[in-house]
Amino acid sequence: MGMEGILLEEEDAKDWVYRGEGAVNIVLGYIGSSPTFVGKVLRIQKVPKFKEKYTVGTSDFSVHEKILWKDSFDLDTCRSRDDAERLYVQNVMIPLLGSEHVDAGVRVSVSRGFLEAIEKDHLCERPCWRVDAAKVNILCDSALLISDHIVFPDGIRKEVPCISVEIKPKWGCLPCSRFLAEGNALKRTISRFRMHQALKLHRGETSGVSEYDPLDLFSGSIERISRALKSLFTTPQNNFRVFLNGNLIFGGLGGGTDDTTVKSNEAFEDKIGDVIQAEYGQRKTEFLDLVSEAIFQSGVLNHLLEAQKRDFLDIEGAIHAYYNVISQPCRVCQDLGDNELSQRYSSLHSLSSEESIEIVKGFLIAATAKDLSMMISFRPREEGDQVSSYNTILLDSTNQLFEYKAYFIDLDMKPLKKMEYYYELDQKIVRCYNRLETAVHGFPDSQE
Repeated sequence: MGMEGILLEEEDAKDWVYRGEGAVNIVLGYIGSSPTFVGKVLRIQKVPKFKEKYTVGTSDFSVHEKILWKDSFDLDTCRSRDDAERLYVQNVMIPLLGSEHVDAGVRVSVSRGFLEAIEKDHLCERPCWRVDAAKVNILCDSALLISDHIVFPDGIRKEVPCISVEIKPKWGCLPCSRFLAEGNALKRTISRFRMHQALKLHRGETSGVSEYDPLDLFSGSIERISRALKSLFTTPQNNFRVFLNGNLIFGGLGGGTDDTTVKSNEAFEDKIGDVIQAEYGQRKTEFLDLVSEAIFQSGVLNHLLEAQKRDFLDIEGAIHAYYNVISQPCRVCQDLGDNELSQRYSSLHSLSSEESIEIVKGFLIAATAKDLSMMISFRPREEGDQVSSYNTILLDSTNQLFEYKAYFIDLDMKPLKKMEYYYELDQKIVRCYNRLETAVHGFPDSQE
């Protein structure tokens, strides 16, 4: 579904600006004047630097992956990973999250010259650690064009400011699988995000522990949603960013780890004065209230939570189904040897191939849902404005009416072979957190 006849050439690169990136794609915003691209962003594939050769097309997909998704879409017909990603969003994620909250995008053709110019022009804006890990995949012949969720599409009315927040909600539920190992019981009570923070701190990937707990954001309680947003603002890491009229005004580009300082707080108060008509010093609080209210009112996270719950066995159960799917002896059971734990998992190894596929598919869909971002955009409405197709919300304290829209982005299809990585990461996270708990609470002399 390419936009026929549209090709982005080397000279078009100047109209695109760096907006941010994840592990798999770089996202560019449009600043030119072509009606085709106004209000759109472009997602361009990256390739790891340590990969010997670029690949393009569907050689990335294993036979098992094709079997796994065959009921949803046919990987053999996909010309590129972008094609597969679009069909995955269209056929798997949209039915779960709702078409009003997701845009699958369209494919546009890009020349090698365009991609090389993008790689060269935006190198200096990318975070160093992202540059070290990956570069633009210049062998791609297409990119994905999607709605720019940080602006409203019906012509950007210059006089009406638009403020958007991007949140990475992460895991909103605790596992209740009977396949958790005894030593991992903590997983039933402490959110995965908080446990992972300890490992990130230990590895030096972050300078401090985030105050955020996803269980608050997904709680359905306005008080706890408010608490979650205050915590995200205090320790944004790469989970919270704010844009004003398309420009980043708060949070890191490629995932900063800095805590919010008095200075950045003051700068934020200054910048949002046109949107939130409150006293200086009160604007941030009012803005966070507005976001909390929109999350609470829209119920947009309920669908997301349901999608996350498609992982009903946790990785500790799903990994066994994975070995069934790829028809290989289970490494996890081999490591356990012949004890009663491996017998506990024998029921998983006697499942039919259909049942194993469903478990693994559910796990990978949930993995997408646990890793995506949510964009909520607001703009003030005046009394005489035409009827709006957007939901509206009243900010009581300033008596302002806003229209808003909520979208999910970065719905990447997770590769089947990542299952082993997920299992190992999970074990590391729990081990690290268990050690921490022992160090803090295990010895009487260490207690303050």
